[in-house]
Formats: sequence, C-alpha cells, structure tokens
Amino acid sequence: MDVVREIRSFNQGRDPDRLKLKYQNMRSSPFVFLRGTCHLFYDRLSRIGAPRSAPLTWVCGDLHLENFGSYKGDNRLVYFDINDFDEAALAPASWDLIRFLTSLRVGAESIAVRSREARKLCEVFIESYASALCAGKAYWVERDTAQGLVRVLLDDLRERQRTQFLASRTDMKGRRRMLRTDGKKALPASDQQRALAAQVIQQFATGQTNPKFYDVLDVARRIAGTGSLGVDRYAILVEGKGSPDGNYVLDLKQAMPSSLVPHLKVAQPKWKSEAHRVVTLQRRVQAVSMAFLQPVVVSGSPYVLRALQPTEDRVALGGKSAQSAADLEGVITVMAKLVAWAQLRSAGREGSGIADELVDFGKRSKWRARMLEASIEAAAQVQQDWSTYAAAYDDGAYAT
Repeated sequence: MDVVREIRSFNQGRDPDRLKLKYQNMRSSPFVFLRGTCHLFYDRLSRIGAPRSAPLTWVCGDLHLENFGSYKGDNRLVYFDINDFDEAALAPASWDLIRFLTSLRVGAESIAVRSREARKLCEVFIESYASALCAGKAYWVERDTAQGLVRVLLDDLRERQRTQFLASRTDMKGRRRMLRTDGKKALPASDQQRALAAQVIQQFATGQTNPKFYDVLDVARRIAGTGSLGVDRYAILVEGKGSPDGNYVLDLKQAMPSSLVPHLKVAQPKWKSEAHRVVTLQRRVQAVSMAFLQPVVVSGSPYVLRALQPTEDRVALGGKSAQSAADLEGVITVMAKLVAWAQLRSAGREGSGIADELVDFGKRSKWRARMLEASIEAAAQVQQDWSTYAAAYDDGAYAT
C-alpha cells in the first residue's frame, strides 16, 4: 500500500485550512496519526485479522483514549461515556477492542507511561470489559456514581457556569456576543458557509416548540478532533434563552460514510442518510442522548446537530497532570465497562448479537490473548505507517 497516496486520496476535497491543521497534527505523534487515519487502520486490520468468534455489536468504530468524555444529556444531567460515533457500524465486537488497545500502546507516551505499564493497562482493559459483559447488565456513569479521575472531571464541570463557557468561546461587541475566531478553536466562516449553517438550523427550528431559541447570531468554522478535520463543521451561536448570557453554542458537523463498512461482510441497515446512522447509533449506544442531538439533511447533505462539547471535557491523562498507576487503571477500567455496557444496551437490535451471546463471549478466555496479540501487531503497523508519513510530510508531500 502507498500510505502517502492513500491518505491524500481519503482527504481529498476537504477544507484546506483545517486539512492543513490535520496533516500538521498527525505529524506530531503516532497516537495522533492513529486518530487521523481510521480508514487506514481498518484496511490494515483486515489483513492482520481479528478473532472471528466475537459476536456482532454496534461499535463506535473509532474507539481510542480520547473518544471518551463528558457531555450534558438531553435531561440536563452530565454523563461520562463514549462520545464520538462518526464511524459507528454493525461489526464484530473485537474491532472496537483492538482499536482501543492499539491506541493504548501507541499513545503510551502521550499519557506518560512506559511500554510495560501500557501492556498492564491493556490487560486491565480486557479483563474489565469481559467482567462487565459477564454481569450482563448495562449501567452508566454520572457524577454521583463516578470515582477517581472521572469524578474529578464531573465535579469540575458541575462548578462551571454558563457565562464562563460562553466567555471562553465568544467576545462581546456591545451587548451582543460573537464567536471567537482565534485559529485555535474556530476560524471565520464565509458568507456562503454562514448561509448554509443558518439554513440547516432554520430547517431544524421549524419543527421545534420554540423556534426563536434557534435564531442564529453567529457562525464560525469549528476546529476540533483529528480524523474529521476538514469536513464541514460549524460552531453556531444561537439566541437560546436570551442574549447575552442565555445564548447557546451548537455544533453542526457533516456526516461522512463509516470507514469500517468497506471492510465488513456484514449487511448494514439502509439508513436514510449518514447523519441518521450516526445519530441513531449514538442514541442506541449511550445511556442518555446528548443535548440537541439530531440528524439534519439539507440539499442532500447530511449533518449531525448537537450541543457543542468542549474538547477540554475529557479526563486529563498525562501531560502536566501526574497520575498514579491506580488512577490510570481506574480510568481504563471505567472505559472498558462503558464499552461493554454500550454493547449490552444495544444488543439484539437490527442484527447485533443478543445479550446472552455477549455474556457467553465474556466468559470465554481464548479470545483475550488473541486480542492482545492483534493489538501488538496493529500498533507496530501504525508506528511504521507514521514513520512513512512523517518522512513524506517533512519532504512537503502534504503541502496544501
């Protein structure tokens, strides 16, 4: 495979400003490269192979360390869960597990752990996942049930006021708020892009009990994530409960086809649109849906609308924050349980295995060692592909 050509081909047609940021970010580490090349990972996995005995489940598809975080549900309570379903599909349970384990191995440096500690965390993840499956019941994580670093995150968010969040994303011009376009979290939108975003919100608002809530005040191109950088994505400031401090910020993101589907031999449902796939599976897998989560299709283009979720609302692993081995194991255990609970919660839906199959899978042991071995091979391949990419990037192959 020509890695350089494959990556350029996959990202063709994306917004050049944000695509430049994506390529730059991917150069920084193998972990960020993994996050930005989900399509490449599954092409490689189809050759490496995954345990075939795993039951079919509704998978996130892009499961890695940074695709877990907090969010405000449509019941206004805050939860910690898997929070990205762009790649979601019906696939063997093993696919999500191997991707997460691979992210632990290639992301070890980013969370300040050595390879030996990363191996232990992989084992903790597998055993915690299997144990949660064996229990056969889906739970969830909210502030009152959270522990360790997850509890710290949710406690901090409880203290954050709406005005603090708005102040971090907007500037005041008189009595009116405007989105801050600092090149870090947002870029200015063109008149055409503003009109498109406003059209999407207006179409959505017509079916709501309070359309005035969605009066658009400002639009910016949002910078967030890695894999999706460059697709149409907007931060949209709306009137909400009243200007200036009752304003809300929404996230509108173009929905693209799942990178898993070309490698699956499993028939997928006939979705009305890619946005309906993403939203349906997110609602199916999460215990409580994210606020404002809706599919919207305008002129044939599918978008996912939801409340803007700050990228900071994740458990701080590594970096300037020092965590004990027990802290890290605690977070990994929670993440493993969330994966198992998501699969149990969505069991028996449109082709996914029933809960009894998942419980039986959790009780078996042979697949666990094979999963760990597959992730070792996958991680080595990611490292090799990143080295190829880094050399090409440095030679100017990704200049936009």
